[in-house]
Parts: sequence; structure tokens; C-alpha cells
Amino acid sequence: MSVERVLWEQDATGLAGLVQQGEVSPQELVDAAIARAEATRPDINAIAEPLYDAARLRAKTVDRKLPLAGVPFAIKDLGIAIKGVPTHGGSRIPAFTADFNSVMTERYLAAGLIPIATSTSPEHGLRLMTESAAFGITRNPWNTGHTTGGSSGGAAALVAAGVVPAAHASDGGGSIRVPSACSGLVGLKTSRGRVPLTPLVSESWYGMVVDHAVSRSVRDTALLLDLTHGADPLSPYAAPSPKGSFAAAAARDPGKLKLAVYRKSPLGLPISAETLTALDTAVALAREGGHTVAEIDLSYIDRDFMADFCKTVASAVAGTMRAEALRVGRSVAGDIERATRVLSRFGEIIPAGEIYEILQRLHATSRRLISETAQYDAVLMPIIAHPPLACGAMDPKGADEFIENMLDKLHLTRLLKVPSLFGQLMDKSLWFTHWPAIHNVSGQPSIALPVHVTAAGLPLGIQAAGRPGDEETLLSFAAQMEKISGWQKRRAPLKAPA
Repeated sequence: MSVERVLWEQDATGLAGLVQQGEVSPQELVDAAIARAEATRPDINAIAEPLYDAARLRAKTVDRKLPLAGVPFAIKDLGIAIKGVPTHGGSRIPAFTADFNSVMTERYLAAGLIPIATSTSPEHGLRLMTESAAFGITRNPWNTGHTTGGSSGGAAALVAAGVVPAAHASDGGGSIRVPSACSGLVGLKTSRGRVPLTPLVSESWYGMVVDHAVSRSVRDTALLLDLTHGADPLSPYAAPSPKGSFAAAAARDPGKLKLAVYRKSPLGLPISAETLTALDTAVALAREGGHTVAEIDLSYIDRDFMADFCKTVASAVAGTMRAEALRVGRSVAGDIERATRVLSRFGEIIPAGEIYEILQRLHATSRRLISETAQYDAVLMPIIAHPPLACGAMDPKGADEFIENMLDKLHLTRLLKVPSLFGQLMDKSLWFTHWPAIHNVSGQPSIALPVHVTAAGLPLGIQAAGRPGDEETLLSFAAQMEKISGWQKRRAPLKAPA
């Protein structure tokens, strides 16, 4: 069997085992990953910065006793520092090149992982499709006419295409779970404070952004969390310590769990039949595992809640653009995309007092959500309202494009203070992804489960959200679902090795 085929078939845990047993070398794995990266690059366009030379050097010296020794990896081109590597954030703003590593980068290297590339992101992670003026369209290995989602779409494309078995990702409003749902992967949005963002930042988007990974298997997701979790001295807060290892949790039977399922759209927007079928599939698998599943309604997670979330993001984007202008020594308004510019300007006109009020309201709703769902070990709900969209499907067209153009060119941002217009733009931004932001606001962990493949052959995952700090139950449950369904054996057909 070729090394490329081994890379394509195995998860990270399996590849590390082969390295430790001497059956394959880190150099062979890295060379195979680079070759596959280049072979699939025209099809999926998922690489921001190749790191091939550095990867080959690291492969020669990596300690083969490390837990993930020699395993090829990718790091997202957003929100994490790699010493000497330009970070673009999916933007045409001049890149930032750090003279330090983020704590997470250091932990990945200490585990034996070998980054071969940085992965594409939409501009500053703001779209849930990975398409940008700077890097173009990142495409889905299951069908290159469709999206891998965003904002960690490049990471998901590289894993789904068999270039790397797992990749760093981040999630501020679904950016780990949406690409996982679109690409047939496992994606854990961790509890707030579980992994550090330092020293690049202390927190991002008022604590709503978290980092972890997308992977092919639950055991990889768990092992990666074991190797990277825990606050460092610069962390502003920390998640509760786990009772044991996350890998051990993924390896054990979950017992009989009390689950709930939430089916409604918090935006009141249409949900496709395929999404509801995927949710039914997850419920059936859970019942097959011996768990009870109750139907619940979260009536207070509504349009007002989602509007408050969107306004906090707008204010965060405005602050980010200020920081970028300070970094490069000039305005960046001409560098950024039209939608980013409109959102940033809107964030500038929301009073600080209103943002504080909004955050207090979001926290109050989060406390209610956490309290009322605490009786359940996990709550199942959708991630995406429709199967993976065709590339370009979320670009504004017709009247929507005209409105966005007028808001931008005529500086009519104050019109977004009109609730009906703001609501219209919110719906256009979130009609594909109604649910993921809920748990970025509450800080709860949530894991994407690749339970379904549509009649057209596209993955469509759902999520299970847990109690704050309780990734262990989610991982145990997810591993059981993986075993029952057999999803870990599914592979995207793109350039399958002989």
C-alpha cells in the first residue's frame, strides 16, 4: 500500500502509531501530504501559505516517541501566530508576521504534529462560506461545486481531501461545526476557556471565539484536546478541569444518557427536509445506543437573541479594523471587502453603553439556557439549515447587492438602525446557519456529528451541545454514535489514491 493511501485512510492516532512502530517515517508522511496537497490544490484551493520546507526539516528531527509524532497538520490562517509565517486572516490587508508562536502552536509542535500549510479562511472569519477576495473560493472535496462552509473551510477541505488527518480550526459563530457539517468531519467547539488564545489575544469577540480542530475521528478530537487544553498564565479564565483524560472519555461507554432535541429555527426561517432527516438520523442513532430523547422548545432563543449576537460581532469587527489600521499605519477601508466594511461601520455607530446592555442580555439568556437544559446530558440540534450550498450561493444578488452597495458607497450605515432593514440583512447572512452562535454566546461545548449523507452525496452533520465544561460526556456519546453509524470509514471521492 502506498504512503499516500495510508495517509488517506488513517486518522492521526493511527498514523502516529505507525510512526512509533517504525512502519512509516515522518519524512514519508510529510512528503505524501505535500504531494497530495499540491495534487488537490487546484480542485479545493484550501492553502493560504505552504510550509513545505519547514515541514520537511521538522520531519527529520521530530521525536518519534511523541504522541502524534510525524503527523501532518494544518493551522488556520486566522487568530493564531506561527513564528515567521505571514497571517492574512483571509484579507487583502497587509499580512501580520509574528516573531513568536501562540501557546496553541507550541502545544501542537510539542505533540509532534508537523504543520505543512496554513488553511484558508474568509475575511476575518466573518462568512460561513470560505470565499474571499484575497484567496478565492475554497471548495468541498465531496463535490467541488459546493462549499466546505466557513470560517474553517480550508481546514475542513484539507482533512476531507485526505491531505492531513486533522487541522486546527476556530469557532466564533459556528466556524468549526459548520465546515464539519459540510465536509463529513467531527468538529468540537470547546467550552469557553478550555484552550488559550494567548499571547496573540486574551479573548476574541467578547469570549465567543474558541480554538480546537476538525478531524476524521472522535478519538483524534479527544486526543488533540488532551494535548492542548488548559489555561496558561495569560489566560483571562479557564474551563473546569476534566475528571480524566478526554481520550479515556472517548474510549468508554457513555451509559444511558438523557438527551433532548431542538428542531425549530431561532430565526423562524425555513429548514430543509434533508436537515430534518439528518436530525432524525441522529435521534435514531441515539435511541439505538440506549438513550432517551425528549423534544424541547427554546422559545427565548429567538430573533432578538440572534440580533444581539450580530451586533456584538459588528462592534468586535469595528475594533479589529481599528487595530489593523494602527498596525499598518493607515486606513484599511480600501483593503477590506464591501460586506466587512459595512459591518465595521455599523459597529462604529453602536454606542458602547448599548453593547454593554446587549452583552448583559445575552449573558442572562445564556444563564437561562444553561439552567433549563442542565437536566439533559446533551441537546441535539441542526448546524446548517440546508445541504452544503453551491459556491457563491451567499453572494448578494439583485436587490440585496444594490442595498449593500448603497450602504457602502453612500455611507448610509445608519439605516441599519432600522430594525426591519437590519433583520433583512441578518437573515441574508444567517439563512444557512441558524443555530451555531447559540453556544458561542453561552460558552457551552458542542460537537458536530457527521451522521448523514444526502441523496446527492453531500455530507450533512448535526450537533450535540453539552453542559459547560463537560466535553467528556459529548466525546463519549460521539464515539458511540461513530461506532454505531460507521461514519469514520466515509471518505470524499476526490482523487482517491489507488
